Amino acid sequence: MATNLLTKRSSILPSFDNDFFNPWNDWFYNGFEKTLSVPAVNISETDKQYNISMAAPGMKRDDFKIGLDGDVLTIVAEKEETKEDQDKQYSRREYNYSSFRRSFALPKQVKRDKIEAKYEDGVLNLVLPKNEDVKVVPKTIEVK
Repeated sequence: MATNLLTKRSSILPSFDNDFFNPWNDWFYNGFEKTLSVPAVNISETDKQYNISMAAPGMKRDDFKIGLDGDVLTIVAEKEETKEDQDKQYSRREYNYSSFRRSFALPKQVKRDKIEAKYEDGVLNLVLPKNEDVKVVPKTIEVK
């Protein structure tokens, strides 16, 4: 997650210099900030399953690694790109690396062996079916 230290810049240079270098600063800081961001997640529940949807545009199915360790489901994504342009007058090479990691504690009633994941149109969707044998009964706890 980006911190204020990464997104806020202060300068002792005159404003002319800030205006002159602004396109480069925006490119660097905005690009750097994007690599540190974590995709938003929507979690919904029905009687039969939990659904996790994560917006991760620009990724490929092979960029994701999803693992289950005990009651913790972890989603990791890494993407690396290199572009090189050559023209008569210049040569340019761009390198982009982005990654994120999200972990979720699973409720007891999730059927761990039936979890499914699908990546489509920039959205990673996970379906976590519920085990009907395990019922979680809501309880109210009195504050003393």
